[in-house]
Amino acid sequence: MKIDYRNIVPALLVLVRVFLANVKVSIRPRILIGAMTYVVIVSSGLSFSSAAQENESAQNTSSESAQTSSSTLPLPADASQTPSQAVPQATDLVVVNAHPQTTSDWLMQLSEVVKTQNFEVAFVQSRAGRETIPFLWRHGVLEDGTSMEQLNLQNGPGREQIRVNGIVSVFEPDVSPYSLRSEFINGPIPSELLHHPERLKSGYEFVSVGRARVAGRPAQQIRIVSRDNSRFSYQLWLDEDSGMVLKLNMLDLQGGLLEQIQVTSLKITDTPDEYFARINQASLPKPMALTQKQSRQPNWEVKYLPNGMEEVRGDTRRLALTGQVVEYKMYSDGLVDVSVYVQPAKDALGGDLVLRNDLSTFLTLTDGNTQVTVVGEIPLQTANAIATSLSPTAEK
Repeated sequence: MKIDYRNIVPALLVLVRVFLANVKVSIRPRILIGAMTYVVIVSSGLSFSSAAQENESAQNTSSESAQTSSSTLPLPADASQTPSQAVPQATDLVVVNAHPQTTSDWLMQLSEVVKTQNFEVAFVQSRAGRETIPFLWRHGVLEDGTSMEQLNLQNGPGREQIRVNGIVSVFEPDVSPYSLRSEFINGPIPSELLHHPERLKSGYEFVSVGRARVAGRPAQQIRIVSRDNSRFSYQLWLDEDSGMVLKLNMLDLQGGLLEQIQVTSLKITDTPDEYFARINQASLPKPMALTQKQSRQPNWEVKYLPNGMEEVRGDTRRLALTGQVVEYKMYSDGLVDVSVYVQPAKDALGGDLVLRNDLSTFLTLTDGNTQVTVVGEIPLQTANAIATSLSPTAEK
């Protein structure tokens, strides 16, 4: 599986802060302090990309276009702008495929519209017990064939990503702008679902539910269900006229709502938004040159992975603060990423630990001479199955 730009090493410290802010955790203080210290060290030694998007307070459900000077770098939109229209209008929509029949047809239409159409979508991301986060998402295809995309976090100082063909530039507070080579922007809606939904079918089953109504528009509802019941499931609503996402729910194993993405404004037009003409492409930062590090291969593997989940990255690093060696591997099924960290038990800074919120799991187990940590948006039992299946690789 080809996995393009993503935050390939999770911001573990941010994740632990989320757990401590939202979950009643029953652990001994000494173990918690050790775990926090471990996370600080791992985060400082392994962080690859910018910090995870902050869950800032939301006052508006969506916002108008960002204003950008053609002679400067694009800046995040002003969060004080007027909210966008709450209900998509039929006159704004362009029909891509008038007669999709199966779930595969609908998913193909979704993929087609996000690749080829000029659109502006305002949506909000919400989780239980947290304030709503608004985003503005645009895509345009210029006359010369250039594909451009923007994703803007609308609250607070903002965070903005701009893609020009295969280069994504990132602008966020207190961090120098940078660019990476990537086919997609990394946002709340999984890029594999938007661009390559067929790659998800080894791990998930797509079930047609029928017609529904979302944001005042007729929609087709599709259930996305883990084939082995090892991951959370999803409900997807697609606009009947255009095929665009209108709503995406993530559900726990009991069917409870964990996260919701809701479109509040949808506009598909014949020509790209004027925003893209104001971007000075020459002023965007040059893409980072990523060098291949020479490191020994981890001498372990996990024997259990959910259906459709594959290793997409692995590395071994010596942490500057302690000199200890930490190995990690990332696994993905296209919708969910899971990271596994392994180090000698004698170097560990804490004992066994479980941190949970509704969405994510942080599990640390020590078995003999090895400590393993599993981090991801998966059920606890799945994280435990992955951690306990750790096995040394056979000598070659």
